[in-house]
Amino acid sequence: MLHAWHLPVAPFVAQRQGRLMITIWTRGDAPPQRVILRAEEDNEEISLPMRRLRRAPAPGISAWRAAIDISRGQPRRRYSFKLLWPDRQRWFTPQGFSDFPPARLEQFAVDAPDGGPAWVADQVFYQIFPDRFARGARRMPEQDRVYYHHAAGQDIVLRGWNEPVTAEAGGSTFYGGDLDGICEKLPYLKSLGVTALYLNPVFVAPSVHKYDTEDYRRVDPQFGGDGALLRLRQHTRRAGIRMILDGVFNHSGDSHGWFDRHRRGADGASYSPDSPWRSWYSFSPEGAALDWMGYASLPKLDFRAEALIDEIYRGEQSIVRHWLKAPWSMDGWRLDVVHMLGEAGGAKNNLRHVTGITLAAKETQPEAFILGEHFGDARQWLQADAEDAAMNYRGFTFPLWGFLANTDISYDPQYIDARTCAAWMDNYRAGLSHQQQLRMFNQLDSHDTARFKTLLGRDVARLPLAVVWLFTWPGVPCIYYGDEVGLDGGNDPFCRKPFPWNAGQQDGALLALYQRMAALRHRCEALRRGGCQVIYAEDNVMVFVRVLKQHRVLVALNRGDACEVVLPDSPLLYGSTWQLREGQGALQDAVLMLPAAGACVWTNE
Repeated sequence: MLHAWHLPVAPFVAQRQGRLMITIWTRGDAPPQRVILRAEEDNEEISLPMRRLRRAPAPGISAWRAAIDISRGQPRRRYSFKLLWPDRQRWFTPQGFSDFPPARLEQFAVDAPDGGPAWVADQVFYQIFPDRFARGARRMPEQDRVYYHHAAGQDIVLRGWNEPVTAEAGGSTFYGGDLDGICEKLPYLKSLGVTALYLNPVFVAPSVHKYDTEDYRRVDPQFGGDGALLRLRQHTRRAGIRMILDGVFNHSGDSHGWFDRHRRGADGASYSPDSPWRSWYSFSPEGAALDWMGYASLPKLDFRAEALIDEIYRGEQSIVRHWLKAPWSMDGWRLDVVHMLGEAGGAKNNLRHVTGITLAAKETQPEAFILGEHFGDARQWLQADAEDAAMNYRGFTFPLWGFLANTDISYDPQYIDARTCAAWMDNYRAGLSHQQQLRMFNQLDSHDTARFKTLLGRDVARLPLAVVWLFTWPGVPCIYYGDEVGLDGGNDPFCRKPFPWNAGQQDGALLALYQRMAALRHRCEALRRGGCQVIYAEDNVMVFVRVLKQHRVLVALNRGDACEVVLPDSPLLYGSTWQLREGQGALQDAVLMLPAAGACVWTNE
């Protein structure tokens, strides 16, 4: 039986003097007589004969090598391997062997040079829903002003920090978290290992979630206004913490001056056909504004309007550019429902405008991180380089939910075994370059889903497995505030509970696990930038290895009873003296002894 190994990192890939040296290892009976590297030059397929190396990387292993010229051509280098015998051929790709040539977007891909923000892969992100994280000591009485919330048809509700969240008036209930509160908790975040923040919207808006923007150029006074954001930015920069904002450009709120449903001005688009902003929205033949997903308070922006394009991203003083410039100097944007943004009340010319946002951001701040929100398949946008990365629901969160919590995004039952889970995750990764995989935004849950702890239900003992997985799978981990101390909750608004700052309400063991895993990731470059190979996936157990140069990290996840697993003979594991870094398992002579509902991490460093 023939086996092959290749990952798009060293020792299989090396850059030398304008060339990318590509190596594949093979082993087995009836080895191929020739190996061809299928590559591309300006989208045209080219075939490069591979040379068999005299020196074997390990006993019984053959190594084949060829070089790709990277002094010219597009930076995304796609390639696969064609193995030849006198009467047949096979192809090798990220998903293994095939008897026919692979699709173009299912091949190995390396960005050389990498045009994305290199800093992202080294981060541990933390997502904060500002009203529910921390209430600042300097909070002023006017920040708790009660006002009438038109979309809810009632005054907003103010609650004490320790009062329970209820389903009543979810979008209109405030607990008083603010940006100065985040500032005061930066030492806590540093102790957790956090190096980057993603904030849900902070701009002026009537709701608690702020996705109904009223003013894109001012920070909401409830959160402390522009001054509080500037203070937070100054403190995060001193602490070495990056920060990205939430950009809601698919729709505005109906209280925005451009639309002005509540007639605070004299020429809002909602009621004035002659409004300077009328073309910035779409209207039905009967004159009704087209909204987002049936929410009348969220009228869709229409990017047919050149003036709107200038205001949102293209103009030198556009909103996208404004917050990336000094004194704010933000590190990027998370783009809300960005796949729906477009023209004529829909997503027409979507890629054009998403790419326009990204290009404007990069012109302003070359290392800006542009992160798209996609619950579905994001690869269309990533393969077109319209974004740097996406929230990795489809490639990480949902398969993890299926394997550990037996549910899908619709909360319908979904029982999958380890082999199905691994195939799902590998299939999704196969459509992305190695560098894109490292920037994908991995989360267990978010403000838009139930908390993962709650999804687990009776299987809550599996929660530590998910935490280990979060920090060891390719991509940048993002902790949704409170997950690290055991905060639970169902769908919105229950997934948005105030952070329990009383230590007696926190899960100290879980917090310690998060701290250890964040520290391990910061210490181990193979976890941040290495390739990934699933080497065992059967029934309840998945085992994968992260590889970078000579460094290896072995991760084993067992959702079931205590068991022993015999690892396959793999040269990726040869010559390693393994040290257990996390968990209670044991590894001896390729036999893994795994505890029930346990996760274990070994390194060879």
